[in-house]
Amino acid sequence: MSIDWMTIILYVILITWGWFSVCGACYDFNNPNLFEWETNSGKQIVWMGTSLVLATVLMLVEKRFYDTAAYVIYTALMLLLVVTIVIAPDTKGSRSWLPIGPVKLQPAEFAKFAVALALGKFMGEYGFSIKKTKHIARAIGMILLPMVLIIGQKETGSALVYFAFFLVLYREGMTGSLLFCGFACVVYFVVGLRFSDEFIHNMPVSIGEFTVLLLAMLFTIGMTWVYCKNWFVVKVMAASCLGTTFLAMLFSIFVIPFNVCYIMLGLCILMICYLIGMAIYTRLINYVLIALFAIASTAFFYMSHTMFEHLADHQRTRIEVLLGMKDDPRGAGYNVNQAKIAIGSGGLYGKGFLNGTQTKLKYVPEQHTDFIFCTVGEEEGFIGSAGVLVVYLFFIWRLIVVAERQPDTLGRVYGYSVLSIFLFHLFINVGMVLGLTPVIGIPLPFFSYGGSSLWGFTLLLFILLRMDAERNLKRQ
Repeated sequence: MSIDWMTIILYVILITWGWFSVCGACYDFNNPNLFEWETNSGKQIVWMGTSLVLATVLMLVEKRFYDTAAYVIYTALMLLLVVTIVIAPDTKGSRSWLPIGPVKLQPAEFAKFAVALALGKFMGEYGFSIKKTKHIARAIGMILLPMVLIIGQKETGSALVYFAFFLVLYREGMTGSLLFCGFACVVYFVVGLRFSDEFIHNMPVSIGEFTVLLLAMLFTIGMTWVYCKNWFVVKVMAASCLGTTFLAMLFSIFVIPFNVCYIMLGLCILMICYLIGMAIYTRLINYVLIALFAIASTAFFYMSHTMFEHLADHQRTRIEVLLGMKDDPRGAGYNVNQAKIAIGSGGLYGKGFLNGTQTKLKYVPEQHTDFIFCTVGEEEGFIGSAGVLVVYLFFIWRLIVVAERQPDTLGRVYGYSVLSIFLFHLFINVGMVLGLTPVIGIPLPFFSYGGSSLWGFTLLLFILLRMDAERNLKRQ
């Protein structure tokens, strides 16, 4: 076997560094023993030891087992997610933790490797083509099922992690238009909501609504050029939509102020009708798909605002604080503000191990789990924080190398699934501590306290390393 020892060394470095960070976040001067079971640092030692045992066992299981049992593992984990909804006790508003003796496990953390295996197994089957609608629909269904079940547990943050699997589909040949649609939806929601209550000077026109409708027009025109290559159609759409919008703006500014968005919405409808007409005339399905994009764009914008109003108060407040629409330093913005203070107080070199004041005085909620990175910033400063990110950078690079050199679809898809999950966790967790992404409550891999997350990440990684170890073996 060809074991990737470099990745294993990075794994050991990360979990060890993570343990020191947990110590810094949870240290109690009244109970200075870091190794007692009653302390979080003592429990984390146990999780680390059991993770190393788990890693050793995983390296002894042949790849053919995962190939054979992929669907069985997936089915078992989905059933466990269903059971969790029914029997799990309420824990901080969610029903996602199963008590097993003295510990609690979160099945959502283990479902990730099951989805990755099943996706790799399915996409590696003979005759699979990501260009076929039924195949891509089934693959997406395999990803969405655990998301729905986890949302049923009221654990939205863990459910959002499964969006990382769409990067795998893109790597395997899924058209980039689907990713662009997702990007467009994010832009519509953020821009439309952020500027919904701001108006263009001297006109009853919402900046958010105007910008989103203009972007929908521009995106539709651009997609027509890219996918249909008909310059005449592009010129007609651009001249009519953009020209009419410009004239309407001039009329509203200099003659009678009115909501130009009504005109723009009408132009979008006419543009959709024109695209459908061109589809009938040319018999090109691309025109229909672009028309559907335009319909979905306008529908999503107006529906997203309705859905936003039906969110829980604390969820709306978190989004408004993130987008700068509301300042709530003692409420929804408290965690992020305290995390920023902790990181900033660390300066260049940090305050030293166990010397952080913000963390010792428990100013940062969940500082040993979701906000563990602020402990790194306070105790180890900018240099320590940058060092952690550099180690993660090398770790991500190794995952890319390992995933890309897999000789079959199962290994490659599974490898990129692992890579995507780690990237998502790293980007979102560090981003939310710095106030750059929403606070959705997901752990930092190998650093955050907890057995479920550490075991889950260990499962993901060492199944991949075992597959990689067999890359040069020839089956008889």
